[in-house]
Amino acid sequence: MRWSEERQALKDSAAEFARREIMPSLQEWEDAGELPRSLTEAAAKAGLLSVGYPEAVGGEGGDLLDACALQEGLMEAGASGGLMASLFTHGISVPHMIENGSPYLVDRYVRPTLAGERIGSLGITEPGGGSDVAGITTKAVRDGDHYVINGAKTFITSAVRGDFVVTACRTGEAGHGGISLIVVDKGTPGFTVQRSLKKMGWHCSDTAELSYVDVRVPVENLVGEENQGFYYIAQQFVVERIFLALMGYGHARRCLDLSAQYARERETFGKPLTKNQVVRAQLVEMHRQAEVARTYTLDVAARHVAGESVIAEACLAKQTAVDTAVAVSDIAVQLHGGTGYMHGTEVERHYRDARLLPIGGGATEVLTDLAAKLLGYC
Repeated sequence: MRWSEERQALKDSAAEFARREIMPSLQEWEDAGELPRSLTEAAAKAGLLSVGYPEAVGGEGGDLLDACALQEGLMEAGASGGLMASLFTHGISVPHMIENGSPYLVDRYVRPTLAGERIGSLGITEPGGGSDVAGITTKAVRDGDHYVINGAKTFITSAVRGDFVVTACRTGEAGHGGISLIVVDKGTPGFTVQRSLKKMGWHCSDTAELSYVDVRVPVENLVGEENQGFYYIAQQFVVERIFLALMGYGHARRCLDLSAQYARERETFGKPLTKNQVVRAQLVEMHRQAEVARTYTLDVAARHVAGESVIAEACLAKQTAVDTAVAVSDIAVQLHGGTGYMHGTEVERHYRDARLLPIGGGATEVLTDLAAKLLGYC
């Protein structure tokens, strides 16, 4: 897909922001395990956080393809997976409120988040729960004008530095029909960030375990209707998986660029690496996989914008792109040799970050089974 002039300008602007505001400090943030709030504020000021969100809720307007062009620019400039996940965590925390929340929730959480004034996260995954959203056990019981929440969450992105967590809770019967989304503010008595989790990759994306012990939250913080949370979550899965696919082919394309440059400059046995047929073949294979993943992902994104139901296709796009990220980043490390294995080199970071993608946002095995059902193969 070729971007329109407007989307190409958006992509170029995002890439320039990354080169100016992100890349000089990225390794420092990776080592610190967290992004500074000043980056969120700078990104908001540059208009990066609000692209693709309605103007009526504080966004810049535009659609999913505009957001894809923007994020593609950041990835091509070298942004890490962890940075993308943490800087754009609002992409999974505010859409439920935009689509289903009250004006109160929009004003209290959505507008300040898109303005870079607040940071939100989404609390779904539970210890031992994995991708089983319908099996959520964190419980919220109505008590007058409040819900009382008890339970735990894990692997929650931006929970350490975040200001609120959109929390999936069990408010009704077992299964997908008894889940609600309730916004919990940091600092609410009984709500605790238990510990920050160290990970193989996504180092600058803070990830945490959360504990809820008799946490009292006003009923006004319920997103939409009670017991409809599973459906609200499912509504956003297509976009989340498209963005993870974009991250996948973004890693692959960046690894290809880095490897091609390195292969032209690195000499072995008196000649550049690119003089070896096997190296050229590997670069072409990296290119092939990355282009296929990008083409398919953006086609699915365009079909979603056009109003088609692409639930199965989003699952397949994610698998195609994240498998590409894992394979291409592996080749990139191999082509860089010992340099590629050193901590702090960019290909090493992409290699570690890419490995999470077949797990996050729905494990490949779970999404493949979902796609089989949707496509009528079982």
